[in-house]
Amino acid sequence: MRFDFSTAGRILFGRGTLSEAGSAASQLGGKALVVTGSDGSRACSLLDILSHNGVGYVTFQVGSEPTLDTARRGSQEARGSGCDMVISMGGGSAMDLGKTVAMLLTNRGDPQDYLEVIGKGRTIALPSAPFVAIPTTAGTGSEVTCNAVLASTKNGIKASLRSHHMIPNLALVDPDLMVGLPADVTASTGMDALTQLFEPFVSRQSNPMTDAVCRGGMRRVARSLERAFTHGNDLAAREDMAMASLWGGVALANSGLGAVHGFAAAIGGSYRVPHGALCARLLPMVMKLNIAALRKRMPGSDALDRFDEAATILTGSPDAEAGDCVDWALNLCKKLGIPGLSYYGVLEKDFSGLVQLASRSSSMKGNPIPLTSEELTEVLAGSL
Repeated sequence: MRFDFSTAGRILFGRGTLSEAGSAASQLGGKALVVTGSDGSRACSLLDILSHNGVGYVTFQVGSEPTLDTARRGSQEARGSGCDMVISMGGGSAMDLGKTVAMLLTNRGDPQDYLEVIGKGRTIALPSAPFVAIPTTAGTGSEVTCNAVLASTKNGIKASLRSHHMIPNLALVDPDLMVGLPADVTASTGMDALTQLFEPFVSRQSNPMTDAVCRGGMRRVARSLERAFTHGNDLAAREDMAMASLWGGVALANSGLGAVHGFAAAIGGSYRVPHGALCARLLPMVMKLNIAALRKRMPGSDALDRFDEAATILTGSPDAEAGDCVDWALNLCKKLGIPGLSYYGVLEKDFSGLVQLASRSSSMKGNPIPLTSEELTEVLAGSL
């Protein structure tokens, strides 16, 4: 047995922990680029806390999922304003942009120099500037991961920058920040969290450390995602989902992902689709095709046992088998109102190109079995 495990330098979890952001940040630097999501007003409390602790700041807003151009503008703003650290407060977009800017403050060059697949894949040689991640949604787990995802409008794909040097110095997870999130955001980000627990659990790169958090995280999603969706102020449900998201980030950073995220990178780069909604729609069909492929070509694989175990966790039934995962996930998507891919403009004529793009994604390396082009096409057809 051999594995490599890493996570954020410090994780601060619990209700009301935002109040500790100022004292923690003051130990990391003197002036921060504060990256926010589309609603910058949600960071007002953070800005007051920073000021009270003598930490200077400038703000940078990310209106949608970050692109290469957004990363360039963010790094220019940080350098021009004399920032020596970065704080992201928001969803996955704010996290990804903040990680990228923190990396570029110490590793000079263009962000495309470091991108996988469509960039030069240059090694990130130096530790990033200090970075604090404060999530306000429960889904991406980006507060504890070593990568950032950027979209290239020119190439029509999303790709990652990745290095252990990019892991946040501090992940501050306050479930209070997630109370009252819109139901659709709760649904899509929650399904992203589920996918990032499920895919590492059945991944070819799984290990005992991530297995433990995947099991615990899937249990929390199974009991609390629907509750958080229907009762947005339920603190216990929000806390469960915040923990599940955090654990999903730990899992994906150390055990990889699979075909769901391989497709999400390809589709998300070509269409304006919330990442979590993509994962939700693709997950049942990827489960189905993986199970069928394993039974056909690798019937003795341990991965099938993992699908069985995941089914018992998600359904709550000790008699559940691998295929029950599919029905459970489809039913949950229906309850959460997740639309098909055609709702976002994906058409059958697009399948060939999307399959080619997805096949090149680094996430595919963790899928429990290599899927053929025909099987990948079937995933798309069943997800329309």
